[in-house]
Amino acid sequence: MKKIKLEIVGLSYSQTQSGAYALVLGEAKGKRRLPIIIGGFEAQAIAIELEKMTPSRPLTHDLFRSFADTFSINVKEVLIYDLIEGIFFAKIVCENGTTEGEIDARTSDAIALAVRFNCPVYTYEFILSQAGIVLDDDKDAPATDEGDLTEQEEEELLAEVTSGNDFGRKSDKELEEMLNKALEEENYERASRIRDELNRRKSA
Repeated sequence: MKKIKLEIVGLSYSQTQSGAYALVLGEAKGKRRLPIIIGGFEAQAIAIELEKMTPSRPLTHDLFRSFADTFSINVKEVLIYDLIEGIFFAKIVCENGTTEGEIDARTSDAIALAVRFNCPVYTYEFILSQAGIVLDDDKDAPATDEGDLTEQEEEELLAEVTSGNDFGRKSDKELEEMLNKALEEENYERASRIRDELNRRKSA
């Protein structure tokens, strides 16, 4: 199965409350975006490495990197290989010069390690087809987009992620309009949830 390379194009998180964060991955050669909801600790670990900050004490992912370096283990790549009921599954491909192995991992942890080892991240076409968002007019996005959301927008986003928005009361036309608006605003995480609701209705 052909692998598709992904890059980190956005990381949105709230400064008003903890809980849900959105990591946005994009095709290296394409316009599709893959939004993934991750935890606060993992979002912090990714952001710290992307911004080349040095914490006072090693984080868990830094400890893993030091452990791997000590024993000459290299992370070759990260592969997001499955999507089941909205949950992404990933594995870390490691090598030590003579053997190669795969380690099952949460996607957020795998990405946090990928940025530390500067290794590529891949997925499969069927995952992008199911969960990817296609942008007609894509724009370059920085690795971190801290502060792009207003405080009210952050609260609304987190409320949707943690408790779910009541899209069931909306018509298909209203959802399509909401989806287009979310894409225009580059609010990928909201667009992903609206798309999931539309897909659920089509398959029902």
